[in-house]
Amino acid sequence: MKQTFKKDEKLRSRSIIDRLFKRGSKEVQTFYLFPFRVLYFEGTSEARHSTFDDSILSETSDTYQGVPSPLPQVLFSVSKRNFKRAVDRNLIRRRCREAYRLHKPILLQNPEVPYPTSIAFLYLAKEISTYDVIEKAMIKVLRQMAKPN
Repeated sequence: MKQTFKKDEKLRSRSIIDRLFKRGSKEVQTFYLFPFRVLYFEGTSEARHSTFDDSILSETSDTYQGVPSPLPQVLFSVSKRNFKRAVDRNLIRRRCREAYRLHKPILLQNPEVPYPTSIAFLYLAKEISTYDVIEKAMIKVLRQMAKPN
Protein backbone atom coordinates (compact mmCIF):
# COMPACT_ATOMS: atom_id res chain seq x y z
CA MET A 1 0.00 0.00 0.00
CA LYS A 2 1.25 3.46 -0.89
CA GLN A 3 2.00 5.72 2.04
CA THR A 4 0.07 8.76 0.88
CA PHE A 5 -2.48 11.09 2.42
CA LYS A 6 -4.53 12.42 -0.46
CA LYS A 7 -7.34 14.95 -0.54
CA ASP A 8 -10.10 12.32 -0.67
CA GLU A 9 -8.83 10.91 2.67
CA LYS A 10 -9.29 14.27 4.41
CA LEU A 11 -12.60 14.81 6.16
CA ARG A 12 -14.01 18.04 4.69
CA SER A 13 -17.77 17.49 4.76
CA ARG A 14 -19.38 19.93 7.21
CA SER A 15 -22.38 17.62 7.76
CA ILE A 16 -20.19 14.62 8.68
CA ILE A 17 -18.05 16.79 10.96
CA ASP A 18 -21.19 18.11 12.69
CA ARG A 19 -22.46 14.53 13.15
CA LEU A 20 -19.09 13.48 14.65
CA PHE A 21 -19.15 16.30 17.21
CA LYS A 22 -22.85 16.10 18.07
CA ARG A 23 -23.16 15.49 21.82
CA GLY A 24 -24.94 12.34 22.93
CA SER A 25 -24.99 10.74 19.49
CA LYS A 26 -25.32 6.95 19.62
CA GLU A 27 -23.63 6.41 16.24
CA VAL A 28 -20.33 8.03 17.28
CA GLN A 29 -17.76 5.88 19.08
CA THR A 30 -15.20 7.68 21.22
CA PHE A 31 -12.17 6.87 23.38
CA TYR A 32 -9.21 8.65 24.91
CA LEU A 33 -5.60 7.57 24.55
CA PHE A 34 -3.06 10.26 25.48
CA PRO A 35 -2.55 12.69 23.74
CA PHE A 36 -5.59 11.99 21.54
CA ARG A 37 -9.32 11.88 21.96
CA VAL A 38 -10.68 9.89 19.02
CA LEU A 39 -14.19 10.17 17.61
CA TYR A 40 -15.29 7.87 14.80
CA PHE A 41 -18.19 6.24 13.02
CA GLU A 42 -18.05 2.46 13.20
CA GLY A 43 -17.97 0.96 9.71
CA THR A 44 -19.80 -2.17 8.63
CA SER A 45 -18.25 -5.31 7.22
CA GLU A 46 -20.44 -5.04 4.13
CA ALA A 47 -19.27 -1.50 3.44
CA ARG A 48 -15.66 -2.57 3.87
CA HIS A 49 -15.90 -5.49 1.47
CA SER A 50 -17.88 -3.55 -1.11
CA THR A 51 -15.39 -0.67 -1.24
CA PHE A 52 -12.10 -2.47 -0.64
CA ASP A 53 -11.15 -4.50 -3.65
CA ASP A 54 -7.46 -4.62 -4.58
CA SER A 55 -8.20 -5.64 -8.15
CA ILE A 56 -9.96 -2.38 -9.05
CA LEU A 57 -7.41 0.00 -7.54
CA SER A 58 -4.60 1.06 -9.82
CA GLU A 59 -1.06 1.70 -8.63
CA THR A 60 -1.10 5.33 -9.77
CA SER A 61 -4.43 6.39 -8.30
CA ASP A 62 -6.61 5.80 -5.26
CA THR A 63 -9.76 5.80 -7.37
CA TYR A 64 -10.67 3.84 -10.47
CA GLN A 65 -13.83 4.21 -12.52
CA GLY A 66 -15.65 6.13 -9.80
CA VAL A 67 -14.89 3.68 -6.99
CA PRO A 68 -13.98 5.66 -3.83
CA SER A 69 -10.82 5.16 -1.83
CA PRO A 70 -11.17 2.26 0.63
CA LEU A 71 -9.66 4.33 3.43
CA PRO A 72 -11.54 6.32 6.09
CA GLN A 73 -11.75 10.10 5.97
CA VAL A 74 -9.70 11.71 8.73
CA LEU A 75 -9.71 15.04 10.58
CA PHE A 76 -6.96 16.38 12.86
CA SER A 77 -7.78 19.11 15.39
CA VAL A 78 -5.55 21.05 17.78
CA SER A 79 -7.07 23.41 20.35
CA LYS A 80 -6.51 27.12 19.89
CA ARG A 81 -7.03 27.51 23.64
CA ASN A 82 -3.96 25.38 24.41
CA PHE A 83 -1.77 26.59 21.52
CA LYS A 84 -2.21 30.29 20.76
CA ARG A 85 0.29 30.42 17.90
CA ALA A 86 -0.80 28.93 14.58
CA VAL A 87 2.78 27.79 14.00
CA ASP A 88 2.53 25.45 16.99
CA ARG A 89 -0.90 24.10 15.97
CA ASN A 90 0.35 23.46 12.44
CA LEU A 91 3.45 21.66 13.74
CA ILE A 92 1.34 19.31 15.86
CA ARG A 93 -1.14 18.68 13.03
CA ARG A 94 1.73 17.95 10.65
CA ARG A 95 3.25 15.44 13.08
CA CYS A 96 -0.13 13.74 13.58
CA ARG A 97 -0.79 13.53 9.84
CA GLU A 98 2.65 12.04 9.22
CA ALA A 99 2.19 9.40 11.93
CA TYR A 100 -1.24 8.49 10.52
CA ARG A 101 0.06 8.41 6.94
CA LEU A 102 2.83 5.96 7.82
CA HIS A 103 0.73 3.66 10.02
CA LYS A 104 -2.75 3.65 8.43
CA PRO A 105 -2.25 0.10 7.04
CA ILE A 106 -2.80 -1.10 10.63
CA LEU A 107 -6.52 -0.38 10.09
CA LEU A 108 -6.59 -2.68 7.06
CA GLN A 109 -4.66 -5.65 8.49
CA ASN A 110 -7.66 -7.70 9.58
CA PRO A 111 -10.23 -7.98 6.76
CA GLU A 112 -12.85 -9.38 9.18
CA VAL A 113 -12.90 -6.24 11.32
CA PRO A 114 -14.70 -3.24 9.82
CA TYR A 115 -12.67 -0.05 10.01
CA PRO A 116 -14.20 3.36 10.76
CA THR A 117 -15.58 5.43 7.87
CA SER A 118 -14.80 8.84 9.44
CA ILE A 119 -12.27 9.62 12.18
CA ALA A 120 -11.51 12.79 14.15
CA PHE A 121 -8.26 12.98 16.12
CA LEU A 122 -8.37 15.70 18.80
CA TYR A 123 -4.97 16.58 20.25
CA LEU A 124 -5.52 17.24 23.98
CA ALA A 125 -2.02 17.60 25.45
CA LYS A 126 -1.07 20.99 26.87
CA GLU A 127 2.44 20.99 25.43
CA ILE A 128 3.98 20.14 22.07
CA SER A 129 4.88 16.44 22.04
CA THR A 130 7.79 15.03 20.09
CA TYR A 131 7.12 13.06 16.94
CA ASP A 132 8.09 9.83 18.74
CA VAL A 133 5.39 10.29 21.39
CA ILE A 134 2.76 11.13 18.77
CA GLU A 135 3.78 8.19 16.59
CA LYS A 136 3.58 5.67 19.45
CA ALA A 137 0.18 7.01 20.48
CA MET A 138 -1.07 6.88 16.87
CA ILE A 139 -0.01 3.24 16.56
CA LYS A 140 -1.89 2.38 19.78
CA VAL A 141 -4.99 4.25 18.59
CA LEU A 142 -5.02 2.54 15.19
CA ARG A 143 -4.51 -0.88 16.79
CA GLN A 144 -7.40 -0.25 19.16
CA MET A 145 -9.69 0.68 16.25
CA ALA A 146 -8.54 -2.40 14.31
CA LYS A 147 -9.35 -4.79 17.19
CA PRO A 148 -12.58 -6.77 16.99
CA ASN A 149 -15.16 -5.62 19.54
